[in-house]
Amino acid sequence: MANPYEEAFQRSINDPEGFWGEIAEDVHWYKKWDKVLDDSNKPFYRWFVGGELNTCYNALDLHIENGKGDQAALIYDSPVTDTIQTFTYTQLRDEVAKFAGVLAGMGVVKGDRVLIYMPMIPQAVIAMLATVRIGAVHSVVFGGFAAKELATRINDAKPKVLVSASCGIEVQRVIQYKPLLDQAIEMANDDSKPEKTIIFQRPQETASMIEGRDVDWNDAMATAKPADCVPVAATDPCYILYTSGTTGQPKGVVRDTGGHVVALKWTMKAIYNVDAGDVYWAASDVGWVVGHSYIVYAPLFKGCTTICFEGKPVGTPDAGVFWRVISQHKVRAMFTAPTAFRAIKREDPKAQLMQNYDLSKFEALFLAGERLDPNTLHWAEDCLKIPVIDHWWQTETGWAICANCLGLHQFPIKEGSPTKPAPGWNLKVVDDKNQEVPPGTIGALVVKLPLPPGALPTLWKADQRYIESYLEEFPGYYKTADAGFIDQDGYAFVMSRTDDIINVAGHRLSTGAMEEVLSDHPDVAECAVLGVEDDLKGQVPVGFVVLKAGVDRPKEEILGEVVKMVRERIGAVASFKKATVVKRLPKTRSGKILRGTIQKIADNKEFKVPATIDDPAILGEMEEALNTIGYAKSRGK
Repeated sequence: MANPYEEAFQRSINDPEGFWGEIAEDVHWYKKWDKVLDDSNKPFYRWFVGGELNTCYNALDLHIENGKGDQAALIYDSPVTDTIQTFTYTQLRDEVAKFAGVLAGMGVVKGDRVLIYMPMIPQAVIAMLATVRIGAVHSVVFGGFAAKELATRINDAKPKVLVSASCGIEVQRVIQYKPLLDQAIEMANDDSKPEKTIIFQRPQETASMIEGRDVDWNDAMATAKPADCVPVAATDPCYILYTSGTTGQPKGVVRDTGGHVVALKWTMKAIYNVDAGDVYWAASDVGWVVGHSYIVYAPLFKGCTTICFEGKPVGTPDAGVFWRVISQHKVRAMFTAPTAFRAIKREDPKAQLMQNYDLSKFEALFLAGERLDPNTLHWAEDCLKIPVIDHWWQTETGWAICANCLGLHQFPIKEGSPTKPAPGWNLKVVDDKNQEVPPGTIGALVVKLPLPPGALPTLWKADQRYIESYLEEFPGYYKTADAGFIDQDGYAFVMSRTDDIINVAGHRLSTGAMEEVLSDHPDVAECAVLGVEDDLKGQVPVGFVVLKAGVDRPKEEILGEVVKMVRERIGAVASFKKATVVKRLPKTRSGKILRGTIQKIADNKEFKVPATIDDPAILGEMEEALNTIGYAKSRGK
């Protein structure tokens, strides 16, 4: 007897129109679609052609009409400002409608772009929902992003209005946003500059305003007339989200409106097993796709209570803050990055702070954004005693390609695997000649077209670049740019980005597999392995380890042990002989380790400090660490 997952998956592949058409009935439409899937212009597939709807109506107004107006929609929890604020669905809708009126009063109409450059405050969520309420397209840029990077996004999106705040608040510092914003607008092309900027003044920092261009958020809201929802076509863009491109020119991932609402609302129950009224928390940022999909949109489409958290997993004030939020707000399911849990594990290895909180309502932890190493998986499972679910997806896909879909059928967990493809994702593994490979064979992970609703239909004003970036290398498939395999049981294993497979004397090896070995060492909190150039073998792996708090054994002893472990588990063929201890690893603000940048430092190549880096000072520390093991010497820094 097939389980509900198998039935859903098979139907989604064999009868996508019937499958998604049924699911779409759960969404509010002003006008039903003429066709569920239009494949007349391949490779540009379109979902729910002819349908009209509004994203904000489905997120807020619909629930109020169904009698849920008094339920909590958004909880703002900010340990960095010692603030907790709750908005009911009615309160949030009223604020959103008013800010939509502010934008409309500035001439923003359907199809115009609004660029949002905000910290993790309710106003960021309000600005996003207000933009889509009037049929405009938002593009959120991570607050505090470098001026040059912000300027490139202004040039590409050409926003009519830019919405920002006076500052962002980190653990020990206040980051002024306005000088960065002013600089970015100054650098932007004349035909791309916004006509107006709206600034939310935070009490911690008052930004200076430019007369005629800058408008105070509170002043504008005081006189605004609420705006109604504007119906848009299902195929109209809902938002643009920029992801870094290999050319240095960011790629504007487009999310269409119809597929986005349909798919995301369905995932809340099917994947995360949460229902309307449940409290759901994605500890991410609205600058990333996770924040779009699972802080703002999916939980509100479903009628859940969502949490906007302004803080860090450690240091605000300690490594118990996640447990406090889960306990205080009765969170049923949480989604964050493995790096957050590695940080908690490093500060509080025995999870003693967890004992102070009641986690009885907490049913599942979902992790994504990078590989979930077995050590972190087991630590979280042992401490929490609930399912810890690894799932895999990308900015482009908008929701999980692979997941243990708890609302359909819970499969046994296999460490290192995000389980099976979610319904709608026809995942395959192919070789360089675009031929499918047998189970267990490493190859390129690709998705057979068409992609399901909610995935990107194209890039902003760049159809050809969309084809070149994702569809050209493996015709008929979407290229994930990840390498891996699917085992005999249908479980997918994402080994690494395809460029993280290193070639050691002709042997193709996964650095991810070596990282798993390193992270198994009891004293290692987190680690990275990458291939550096070697005259003899082409490339050799080098390891970087961050030790757990309180470890006082000699570093040389620990490094000797990790080298031995790799040799024992992967073999001498790996040529893993060099490792070093570092205080921290360079990461993006979303927690991804900047392996490519470390590799360039090691190979003595010029590199650009990534715009997404959390703290540029770490790169100097990495250079010193590499010097101690004989790399990065010739850069002369």
